[in-house]
Amino acid sequence: MESLKKSDFYFDLPQELIAQDPLEDRSGSRLLVLHKESGQMKHHIFREIIDYLRPGDCLVLNNTKVLPARLLGVKEDTGAAVEVLLLKRRENDVWESLVKPGKKMKPGAKLSFGDGCLKAEVLDVVEEGNRLIQFSYEGIFEEVLERLGEMPLPPYITHKLQDKNRYQTVYAKYDGSAAAPTAGLHFTSKLLQQIEDMGVDIAYVTLHVGLGTFRPVKVDNILEHHMHSEYYEVTQEAADKINRAKAAGRRVICVGTTSCRTVESAAKEDGMIEPGCGNTEIFIYPGYRFKITDCLITNFHLPESTLMMLVSALAGREHVMRAYEEAIRERYRFFSFGDAMFIADSLQNITSRVI
Repeated sequence: MESLKKSDFYFDLPQELIAQDPLEDRSGSRLLVLHKESGQMKHHIFREIIDYLRPGDCLVLNNTKVLPARLLGVKEDTGAAVEVLLLKRRENDVWESLVKPGKKMKPGAKLSFGDGCLKAEVLDVVEEGNRLIQFSYEGIFEEVLERLGEMPLPPYITHKLQDKNRYQTVYAKYDGSAAAPTAGLHFTSKLLQQIEDMGVDIAYVTLHVGLGTFRPVKVDNILEHHMHSEYYEVTQEAADKINRAKAAGRRVICVGTTSCRTVESAAKEDGMIEPGCGNTEIFIYPGYRFKITDCLITNFHLPESTLMMLVSALAGREHVMRAYEEAIRERYRFFSFGDAMFIADSLQNITSRVI
């Protein structure tokens, strides 16, 4: 068993390597391929991922859709600026939210957004200082939100996003996320069509990404870390595709840590998937035995994050840390709008330099 100290997953990242803007061409980002057994690496452009896929593979994508959940408004009594970030719908028009400034947002506080198109009242203070907020509006809430809301970009992105759709995968379908499943941002509709045409099965699962995904691990012994809860759903169709691949000895390749956490949460002990929905708090770290995931397409993650621990569980901590050193040396772009990594089971097909 590898060490389970938070500090074992630390690396020093130059600030300028944190990608602030998406590339014009989604599939034009770079791709570092890491062989999970040997630790060997190759450098590619993302669209060349197709050369690592085989007919009969099952590619698992998370089709959650990010809500433009950041609302900028004012307190009705004072006109003071307020910011509300929607986290979770509790019932029709009541949302659990993060608010700024927190001290001023006591129960009974009335808020206004978009010159009064959307009004709100703070009902209660709940765990971690979040607020329950009741909204009132004319029409359909999602349409009002689309008009007034901004994408809830991670705190390390300081540039304003010019096009909301660039923090959304091309296959995003079901509203509910506070953050994008960013490994999927590299796929274009054309690339997905090419992948399907070559005989790869595409299975769509849903996991609504919560802001807890950015919550740092605060305890040095990672076994003491409390994992955040997220809602997931696996349809019968997706389960059938994944189970068919497993039964035939084919690979299941998850796109993103969210897809990986979904299939591992829905897995039975016999290595098959069960359709259904629920909340998962699965925490994957070195020593975990993967039931479904064979390979993983993922972005480059924050130091000491639970996501670093997940990729280290699949490819080995030393291999992952060495790959990150290589990515920094080669000036890869990091985090949500950054480049990608493919944790693979072989380095076949393309000739490029092996490190």
